[in-house]
Amino acid sequence: MKKVLITGATGFVGKHLTEYLVSSGESEIFGTSLIDSKPQEDKKIQIEKIDLTNFNDVVSLIDRIKPDHIYNLASLTSPAESFENPTPVVLGNIEIEMNVLNAIKNKGLKTRIVIVSSAEVYGLVESSDLPVDEKTPMRPGNPYAVSKIAQDFLGLQYNLSYKLDIVRMRPFNHTGPGQGPNFAIPAFAKQIALIEKGQQEPFLKVGNLEAKRDFSDVRDIVKGYALICQKGISGEVYNIGSGKSHQMKELLDILLSLSDKKITIESDSKRFLPVDVDNIYCNYGKLNSLTGWKPEIPIEKTLKDTLDYWRSIV
Repeated sequence: MKKVLITGATGFVGKHLTEYLVSSGESEIFGTSLIDSKPQEDKKIQIEKIDLTNFNDVVSLIDRIKPDHIYNLASLTSPAESFENPTPVVLGNIEIEMNVLNAIKNKGLKTRIVIVSSAEVYGLVESSDLPVDEKTPMRPGNPYAVSKIAQDFLGLQYNLSYKLDIVRMRPFNHTGPGQGPNFAIPAFAKQIALIEKGQQEPFLKVGNLEAKRDFSDVRDIVKGYALICQKGISGEVYNIGSGKSHQMKELLDILLSLSDKKITIESDSKRFLPVDVDNIYCNYGKLNSLTGWKPEIPIEKTLKDTLDYWRSIV
């Protein structure tokens, strides 16, 4: 049975990836968390509390587990927050990955490592760049994107220099139940849920509703990660996304249609980014050709499930 280590296993994507891998029943799964987590009901996953910026602790963890596969999900993930406090985002994301890679290198392990970068690396794409493929120029628009370029290229460099078995993923926007409200879709959903329960006045604050984004369901995305871990070509990079864009206003309108409350939209300048791209969507043909992956969950279901999640917890 393969040993799998998921860094950031208690985060939004980590929880969904863990659930998917546990359901397959083919791996012994370990996860990392920066904070104490609740005991796992499913004993097939073991959560280790660890600060991944501490190299000695990472080496000790890797030496104990000797993982066959690693999914490096641990990351500070908010582009908006990276404008406010860029240093810990950029340096922290780089340090986490370097510690994992150096631990594997130093131990001489043959671990397959999936590096999760981000479509944010493409940044301010031109209309002529659409749909965005893996060769599209990078024009990072925020400090978070710079940190993901560094993680992406460190993965390539360690593959070329030290022959580490690394594949890289560049996911476009993904959402779903469990995502925190510092992202647009769950921010909308949480506010609607609060309004429905009378805990917020019927005014929903929004940022840029004109922007168009490529949104997928997180449950589709983690299946792609698992497939690329199995079938990805060492050293290569793969886009993953829906292949089409939705205007943020369109997505908000769908969420509002799921509520019987009369809600007024209010623009909030604090929710606008200093630099924002008008439209972006991906070409996931490289991933599809290799693995057969394609998005399966309709955006309407993703939005309903996200709203229902927030209704259940507010």
